[in-house]
Amino acid sequence: MAASKKAGDDAIDLLTEDHKKVKKMFKDFEKMHEDASPEEKQELVEQICAELIMHTTVEEEIFYPAVREAIEEDDLMNEAEVEHASAKDLIEQIQAMDPSDPMYDAKVTVLGEYVDHHVKEEEKEMFPKAKKAKVDMEALGEEILQSKESQGANLLAAKDTKSKSRRPAARH
Repeated sequence: MAASKKAGDDAIDLLTEDHKKVKKMFKDFEKMHEDASPEEKQELVEQICAELIMHTTVEEEIFYPAVREAIEEDDLMNEAEVEHASAKDLIEQIQAMDPSDPMYDAKVTVLGEYVDHHVKEEEKEMFPKAKKAKVDMEALGEEILQSKESQGANLLAAKDTKSKSRRPAARH
C-alpha cells in the first residue's frame, strides 16, 4: 500500500493533523465517558492510545532528531522527550486497566491534559523554530508517512494474530 502523500504534506502539517485528530478523540471521550459502556469507552481509548503511540514514535525517531540538530534548544527538546515518556507511562497504565475501574476515566482525562499541554508547546515553540531553522519538512514528511504506514501494517498484523490466538482450537 503506497503512502497517500499530497503536495504540501510536510512534517509539521502531518504532525498537526495528528494533534487535531487526537484532540477530537479526547473531546469525544469527554462527551461519552459518563453514558458509554465500558466496552465503548475502551474502544475509543484503544484508538487514542494507538494514535499516540504511532505519533510519539515518528516524532522521536524522525522529527525530534532532525529538529534537535537544527536548533539550539536542548531544554525544549529534552522537555518534549520527558513529556512523551510520561504520556507513554500513562498509556501503559491505561492499557493494563479494566475500563470499569473507577480510575480509568481519570487517567484518560489526565492523559488528554498532558497531550494538550505538549501539543501547545510543539505548535507554539518547536514548530516555528524548526521552520525558521529551515529543516527539510518535505523530506521529514515523507519519512513520517513511510514510518506510519509500516507501523500501521505491524499493528494490523498484531491485531490479526491476537484475534486468531483467541479462537478455540479445532477439534478432530
